[in-house]
Amino acid sequence: MKKRIILAAVAATVLATASRAQAFCGFYVGKAGSKLFNKASQVVLVRNGDRTVMTMASDFKGDLKEFAIVIPVPTFLEKDQIHVGEKALVEHVDAYSAPRLVEYYDANPCLMSRREMMMPMAAQVDATEKDRRASSLGVAIEAQYTVGEYDITILSAKQSTGLETWLRENGYRIPDGASNVIATYLKQNMRFFVAKVNLGEQAKLGFSYLRPLQVAYESPKFMLPIRLGMVNANGAQELFVYALTKNGRVETTNYRTARLPTDVELPLYLKDKGEFGKFYTAMFARQVENENGRSVFMEYAWDMRWCDPCAANPLTSDELRQLGVFWSANADNSPAPDVFVTRLHVRYDNAHFPEDLVFQETADRSNFQARYILRHPWTGPDSCGTASAYHAQLRERRGEEATRLASLTGWNVADIRKRAGTPDQPSGPEPAWWERLWKK
Repeated sequence: MKKRIILAAVAATVLATASRAQAFCGFYVGKAGSKLFNKASQVVLVRNGDRTVMTMASDFKGDLKEFAIVIPVPTFLEKDQIHVGEKALVEHVDAYSAPRLVEYYDANPCLMSRREMMMPMAAQVDATEKDRRASSLGVAIEAQYTVGEYDITILSAKQSTGLETWLRENGYRIPDGASNVIATYLKQNMRFFVAKVNLGEQAKLGFSYLRPLQVAYESPKFMLPIRLGMVNANGAQELFVYALTKNGRVETTNYRTARLPTDVELPLYLKDKGEFGKFYTAMFARQVENENGRSVFMEYAWDMRWCDPCAANPLTSDELRQLGVFWSANADNSPAPDVFVTRLHVRYDNAHFPEDLVFQETADRSNFQARYILRHPWTGPDSCGTASAYHAQLRERRGEEATRLASLTGWNVADIRKRAGTPDQPSGPEPAWWERLWKK
């Protein structure tokens, strides 16, 4: 059976800050994780000096007999440089760094201070014959390993056509147009990491899903190959990169790294089930359009020791070690004090991303999170002179929230006003909090 090579991700595959938004307090409501997006690949990159540990989570769905990945790597990999990771670790990084929705509550306008709270929140082939055939094609089989449920082959080649022929003869379906991309990696003296599922080992291990693959290597190149993944892509693909570094945030050097709009107040109905996800996917698509589809977006940049508000707890020292963080650890298994996480999100295709992603670690440790705010009005008794001013300001605020949501998403502002229950588009026949307010 021909194996379909998964060429996604790593070849496996501004709005002003709202003046009234208060910093880093409130109830955490929900997160916009990677599962909101189709064709989404996830990569954790741990970088320290020239050392990289890369964990790749595949979103492959289908018959495992057809699964295989081909990944360009900058150096030869020994068996002990290849591991199988835990899916839960990638999911934890995703949850911890996800864009989040928080809510505040207005205090009694008759009081001087606001009340706010925060919730912490295959058939056997003769090896000699196989090597001779590979050699005749200019392909060198440098190593073969079985790691967990994966059979791994490390290849080098003199020319792309020979490598492409070898892959096809060994049951891999190479998409048309791959030769030119492969040739560029060969010019950089890169090798190819080929993995397929060992069905026998997979059955013995008993996992119902594919665990992430991890590779560790040393190279001055801090990059992620994505071009090979676009050869057989059907439309744009999503890539989430979680970079764990020692000194500061990570950015791309050959594409613009843009920050998403953050700390903006939005209508309360986004708290309803599924609404925040709809908002975030629409908002992200609009930001991609605003950047002409050529930017990488920062969704989170934070010191791993803490979070505010927390979409998930920070990773423990043990979890960080499993991902490849070895430069620092605490005896009590609390997060290491010098681990900085950067979450990057890119929607890419051939037309807009002609080069692989090249990164650099900076010394910038300033915190950033894509955070969206719901602010509930005061609904209790109010009988002081400042109450009238509060209600007037609240009417203005609700209109601004509807306009802001329309600007971020491209949605119809009249529809938003109707959903939000602003005074010109009431939300239904039953009296509501806004109705009482505008009758005052």
